Amino acid sequence: MSKHERWNTLLELLAASGKLEVEEAATALDVSAATIRRDLDELAEQQLLIRTRGGAVAHGVSYELPLRYKSTRHAAEKRRIAEAAADLIAPGEVVGLNGGTTTTEVARALALRFASGRADTAGTAGPAPSGPALTVVTNALNIAGELAVRPQIKIVATGGVARPQTYELVGPLTVGVLNEVVLDVVVLGVDGVDPGLGVMAHQEDEASISRLFAERASRVVVVTDSSKMGRRAFARICGLDRIDLLVTDTGIDAEAVAELTEAGVKVLTV
Repeated sequence: MSKHERWNTLLELLAASGKLEVEEAATALDVSAATIRRDLDELAEQQLLIRTRGGAVAHGVSYELPLRYKSTRHAAEKRRIAEAAADLIAPGEVVGLNGGTTTTEVARALALRFASGRADTAGTAGPAPSGPALTVVTNALNIAGELAVRPQIKIVATGGVARPQTYELVGPLTVGVLNEVVLDVVVLGVDGVDPGLGVMAHQEDEASISRLFAERASRVVVVTDSSKMGRRAFARICGLDRIDLLVTDTGIDAEAVAELTEAGVKVLTV
């Protein structure tokens, strides 16, 4: 197991329980206690945890893994979900993307789909749209950076204050830009989906921006792997009545699909 893989696993264990003991972590990862101590010391230097005697604890109750450490979780499922979501986007549309690992994969899938400057327009009515092949409005710095080098895609970055955990821009500057745009579709990544409460995020400032994205869009598509189903997070984005489609993997159980369908949400599993 590489150092990156160990760190990723240690942070996942910490996110799950809020604390780690050196000996327990060494057993779980099948490495020496000395290796775990060095790993925890280095992670503490990066302010990703708080070192304690005999282990480590999370910084706070609402502990959230940095984006770079979440990217390897359910990676295959996220790529399938992203490809399916990208296929829903028509040439010339204005697409909103919030931050997160799954929406980052959606951005990459869109870049590949529109790589030639125009996606396949077979079966669409009327002439191909003029202007850019696609317009993407995003509050995620990493997504804007990846798509900015794609000349066929027009990128609108919202501005705002950057959150280092997720690379998302938040605050009044972000709100100001989103209030001035109209979106054909928004693709939202979320941290939890609950039949009664709707979709949620860990941070209230990110949730408010995602809510505004949904309000500015004609269609709302949620992309999430099945591990988020039935999970709650701190801040509510919107109710299920605002969501048109949820794209997830085949790990979702039949009861969850039934609850979503009853709430008027179409479910696409890939």
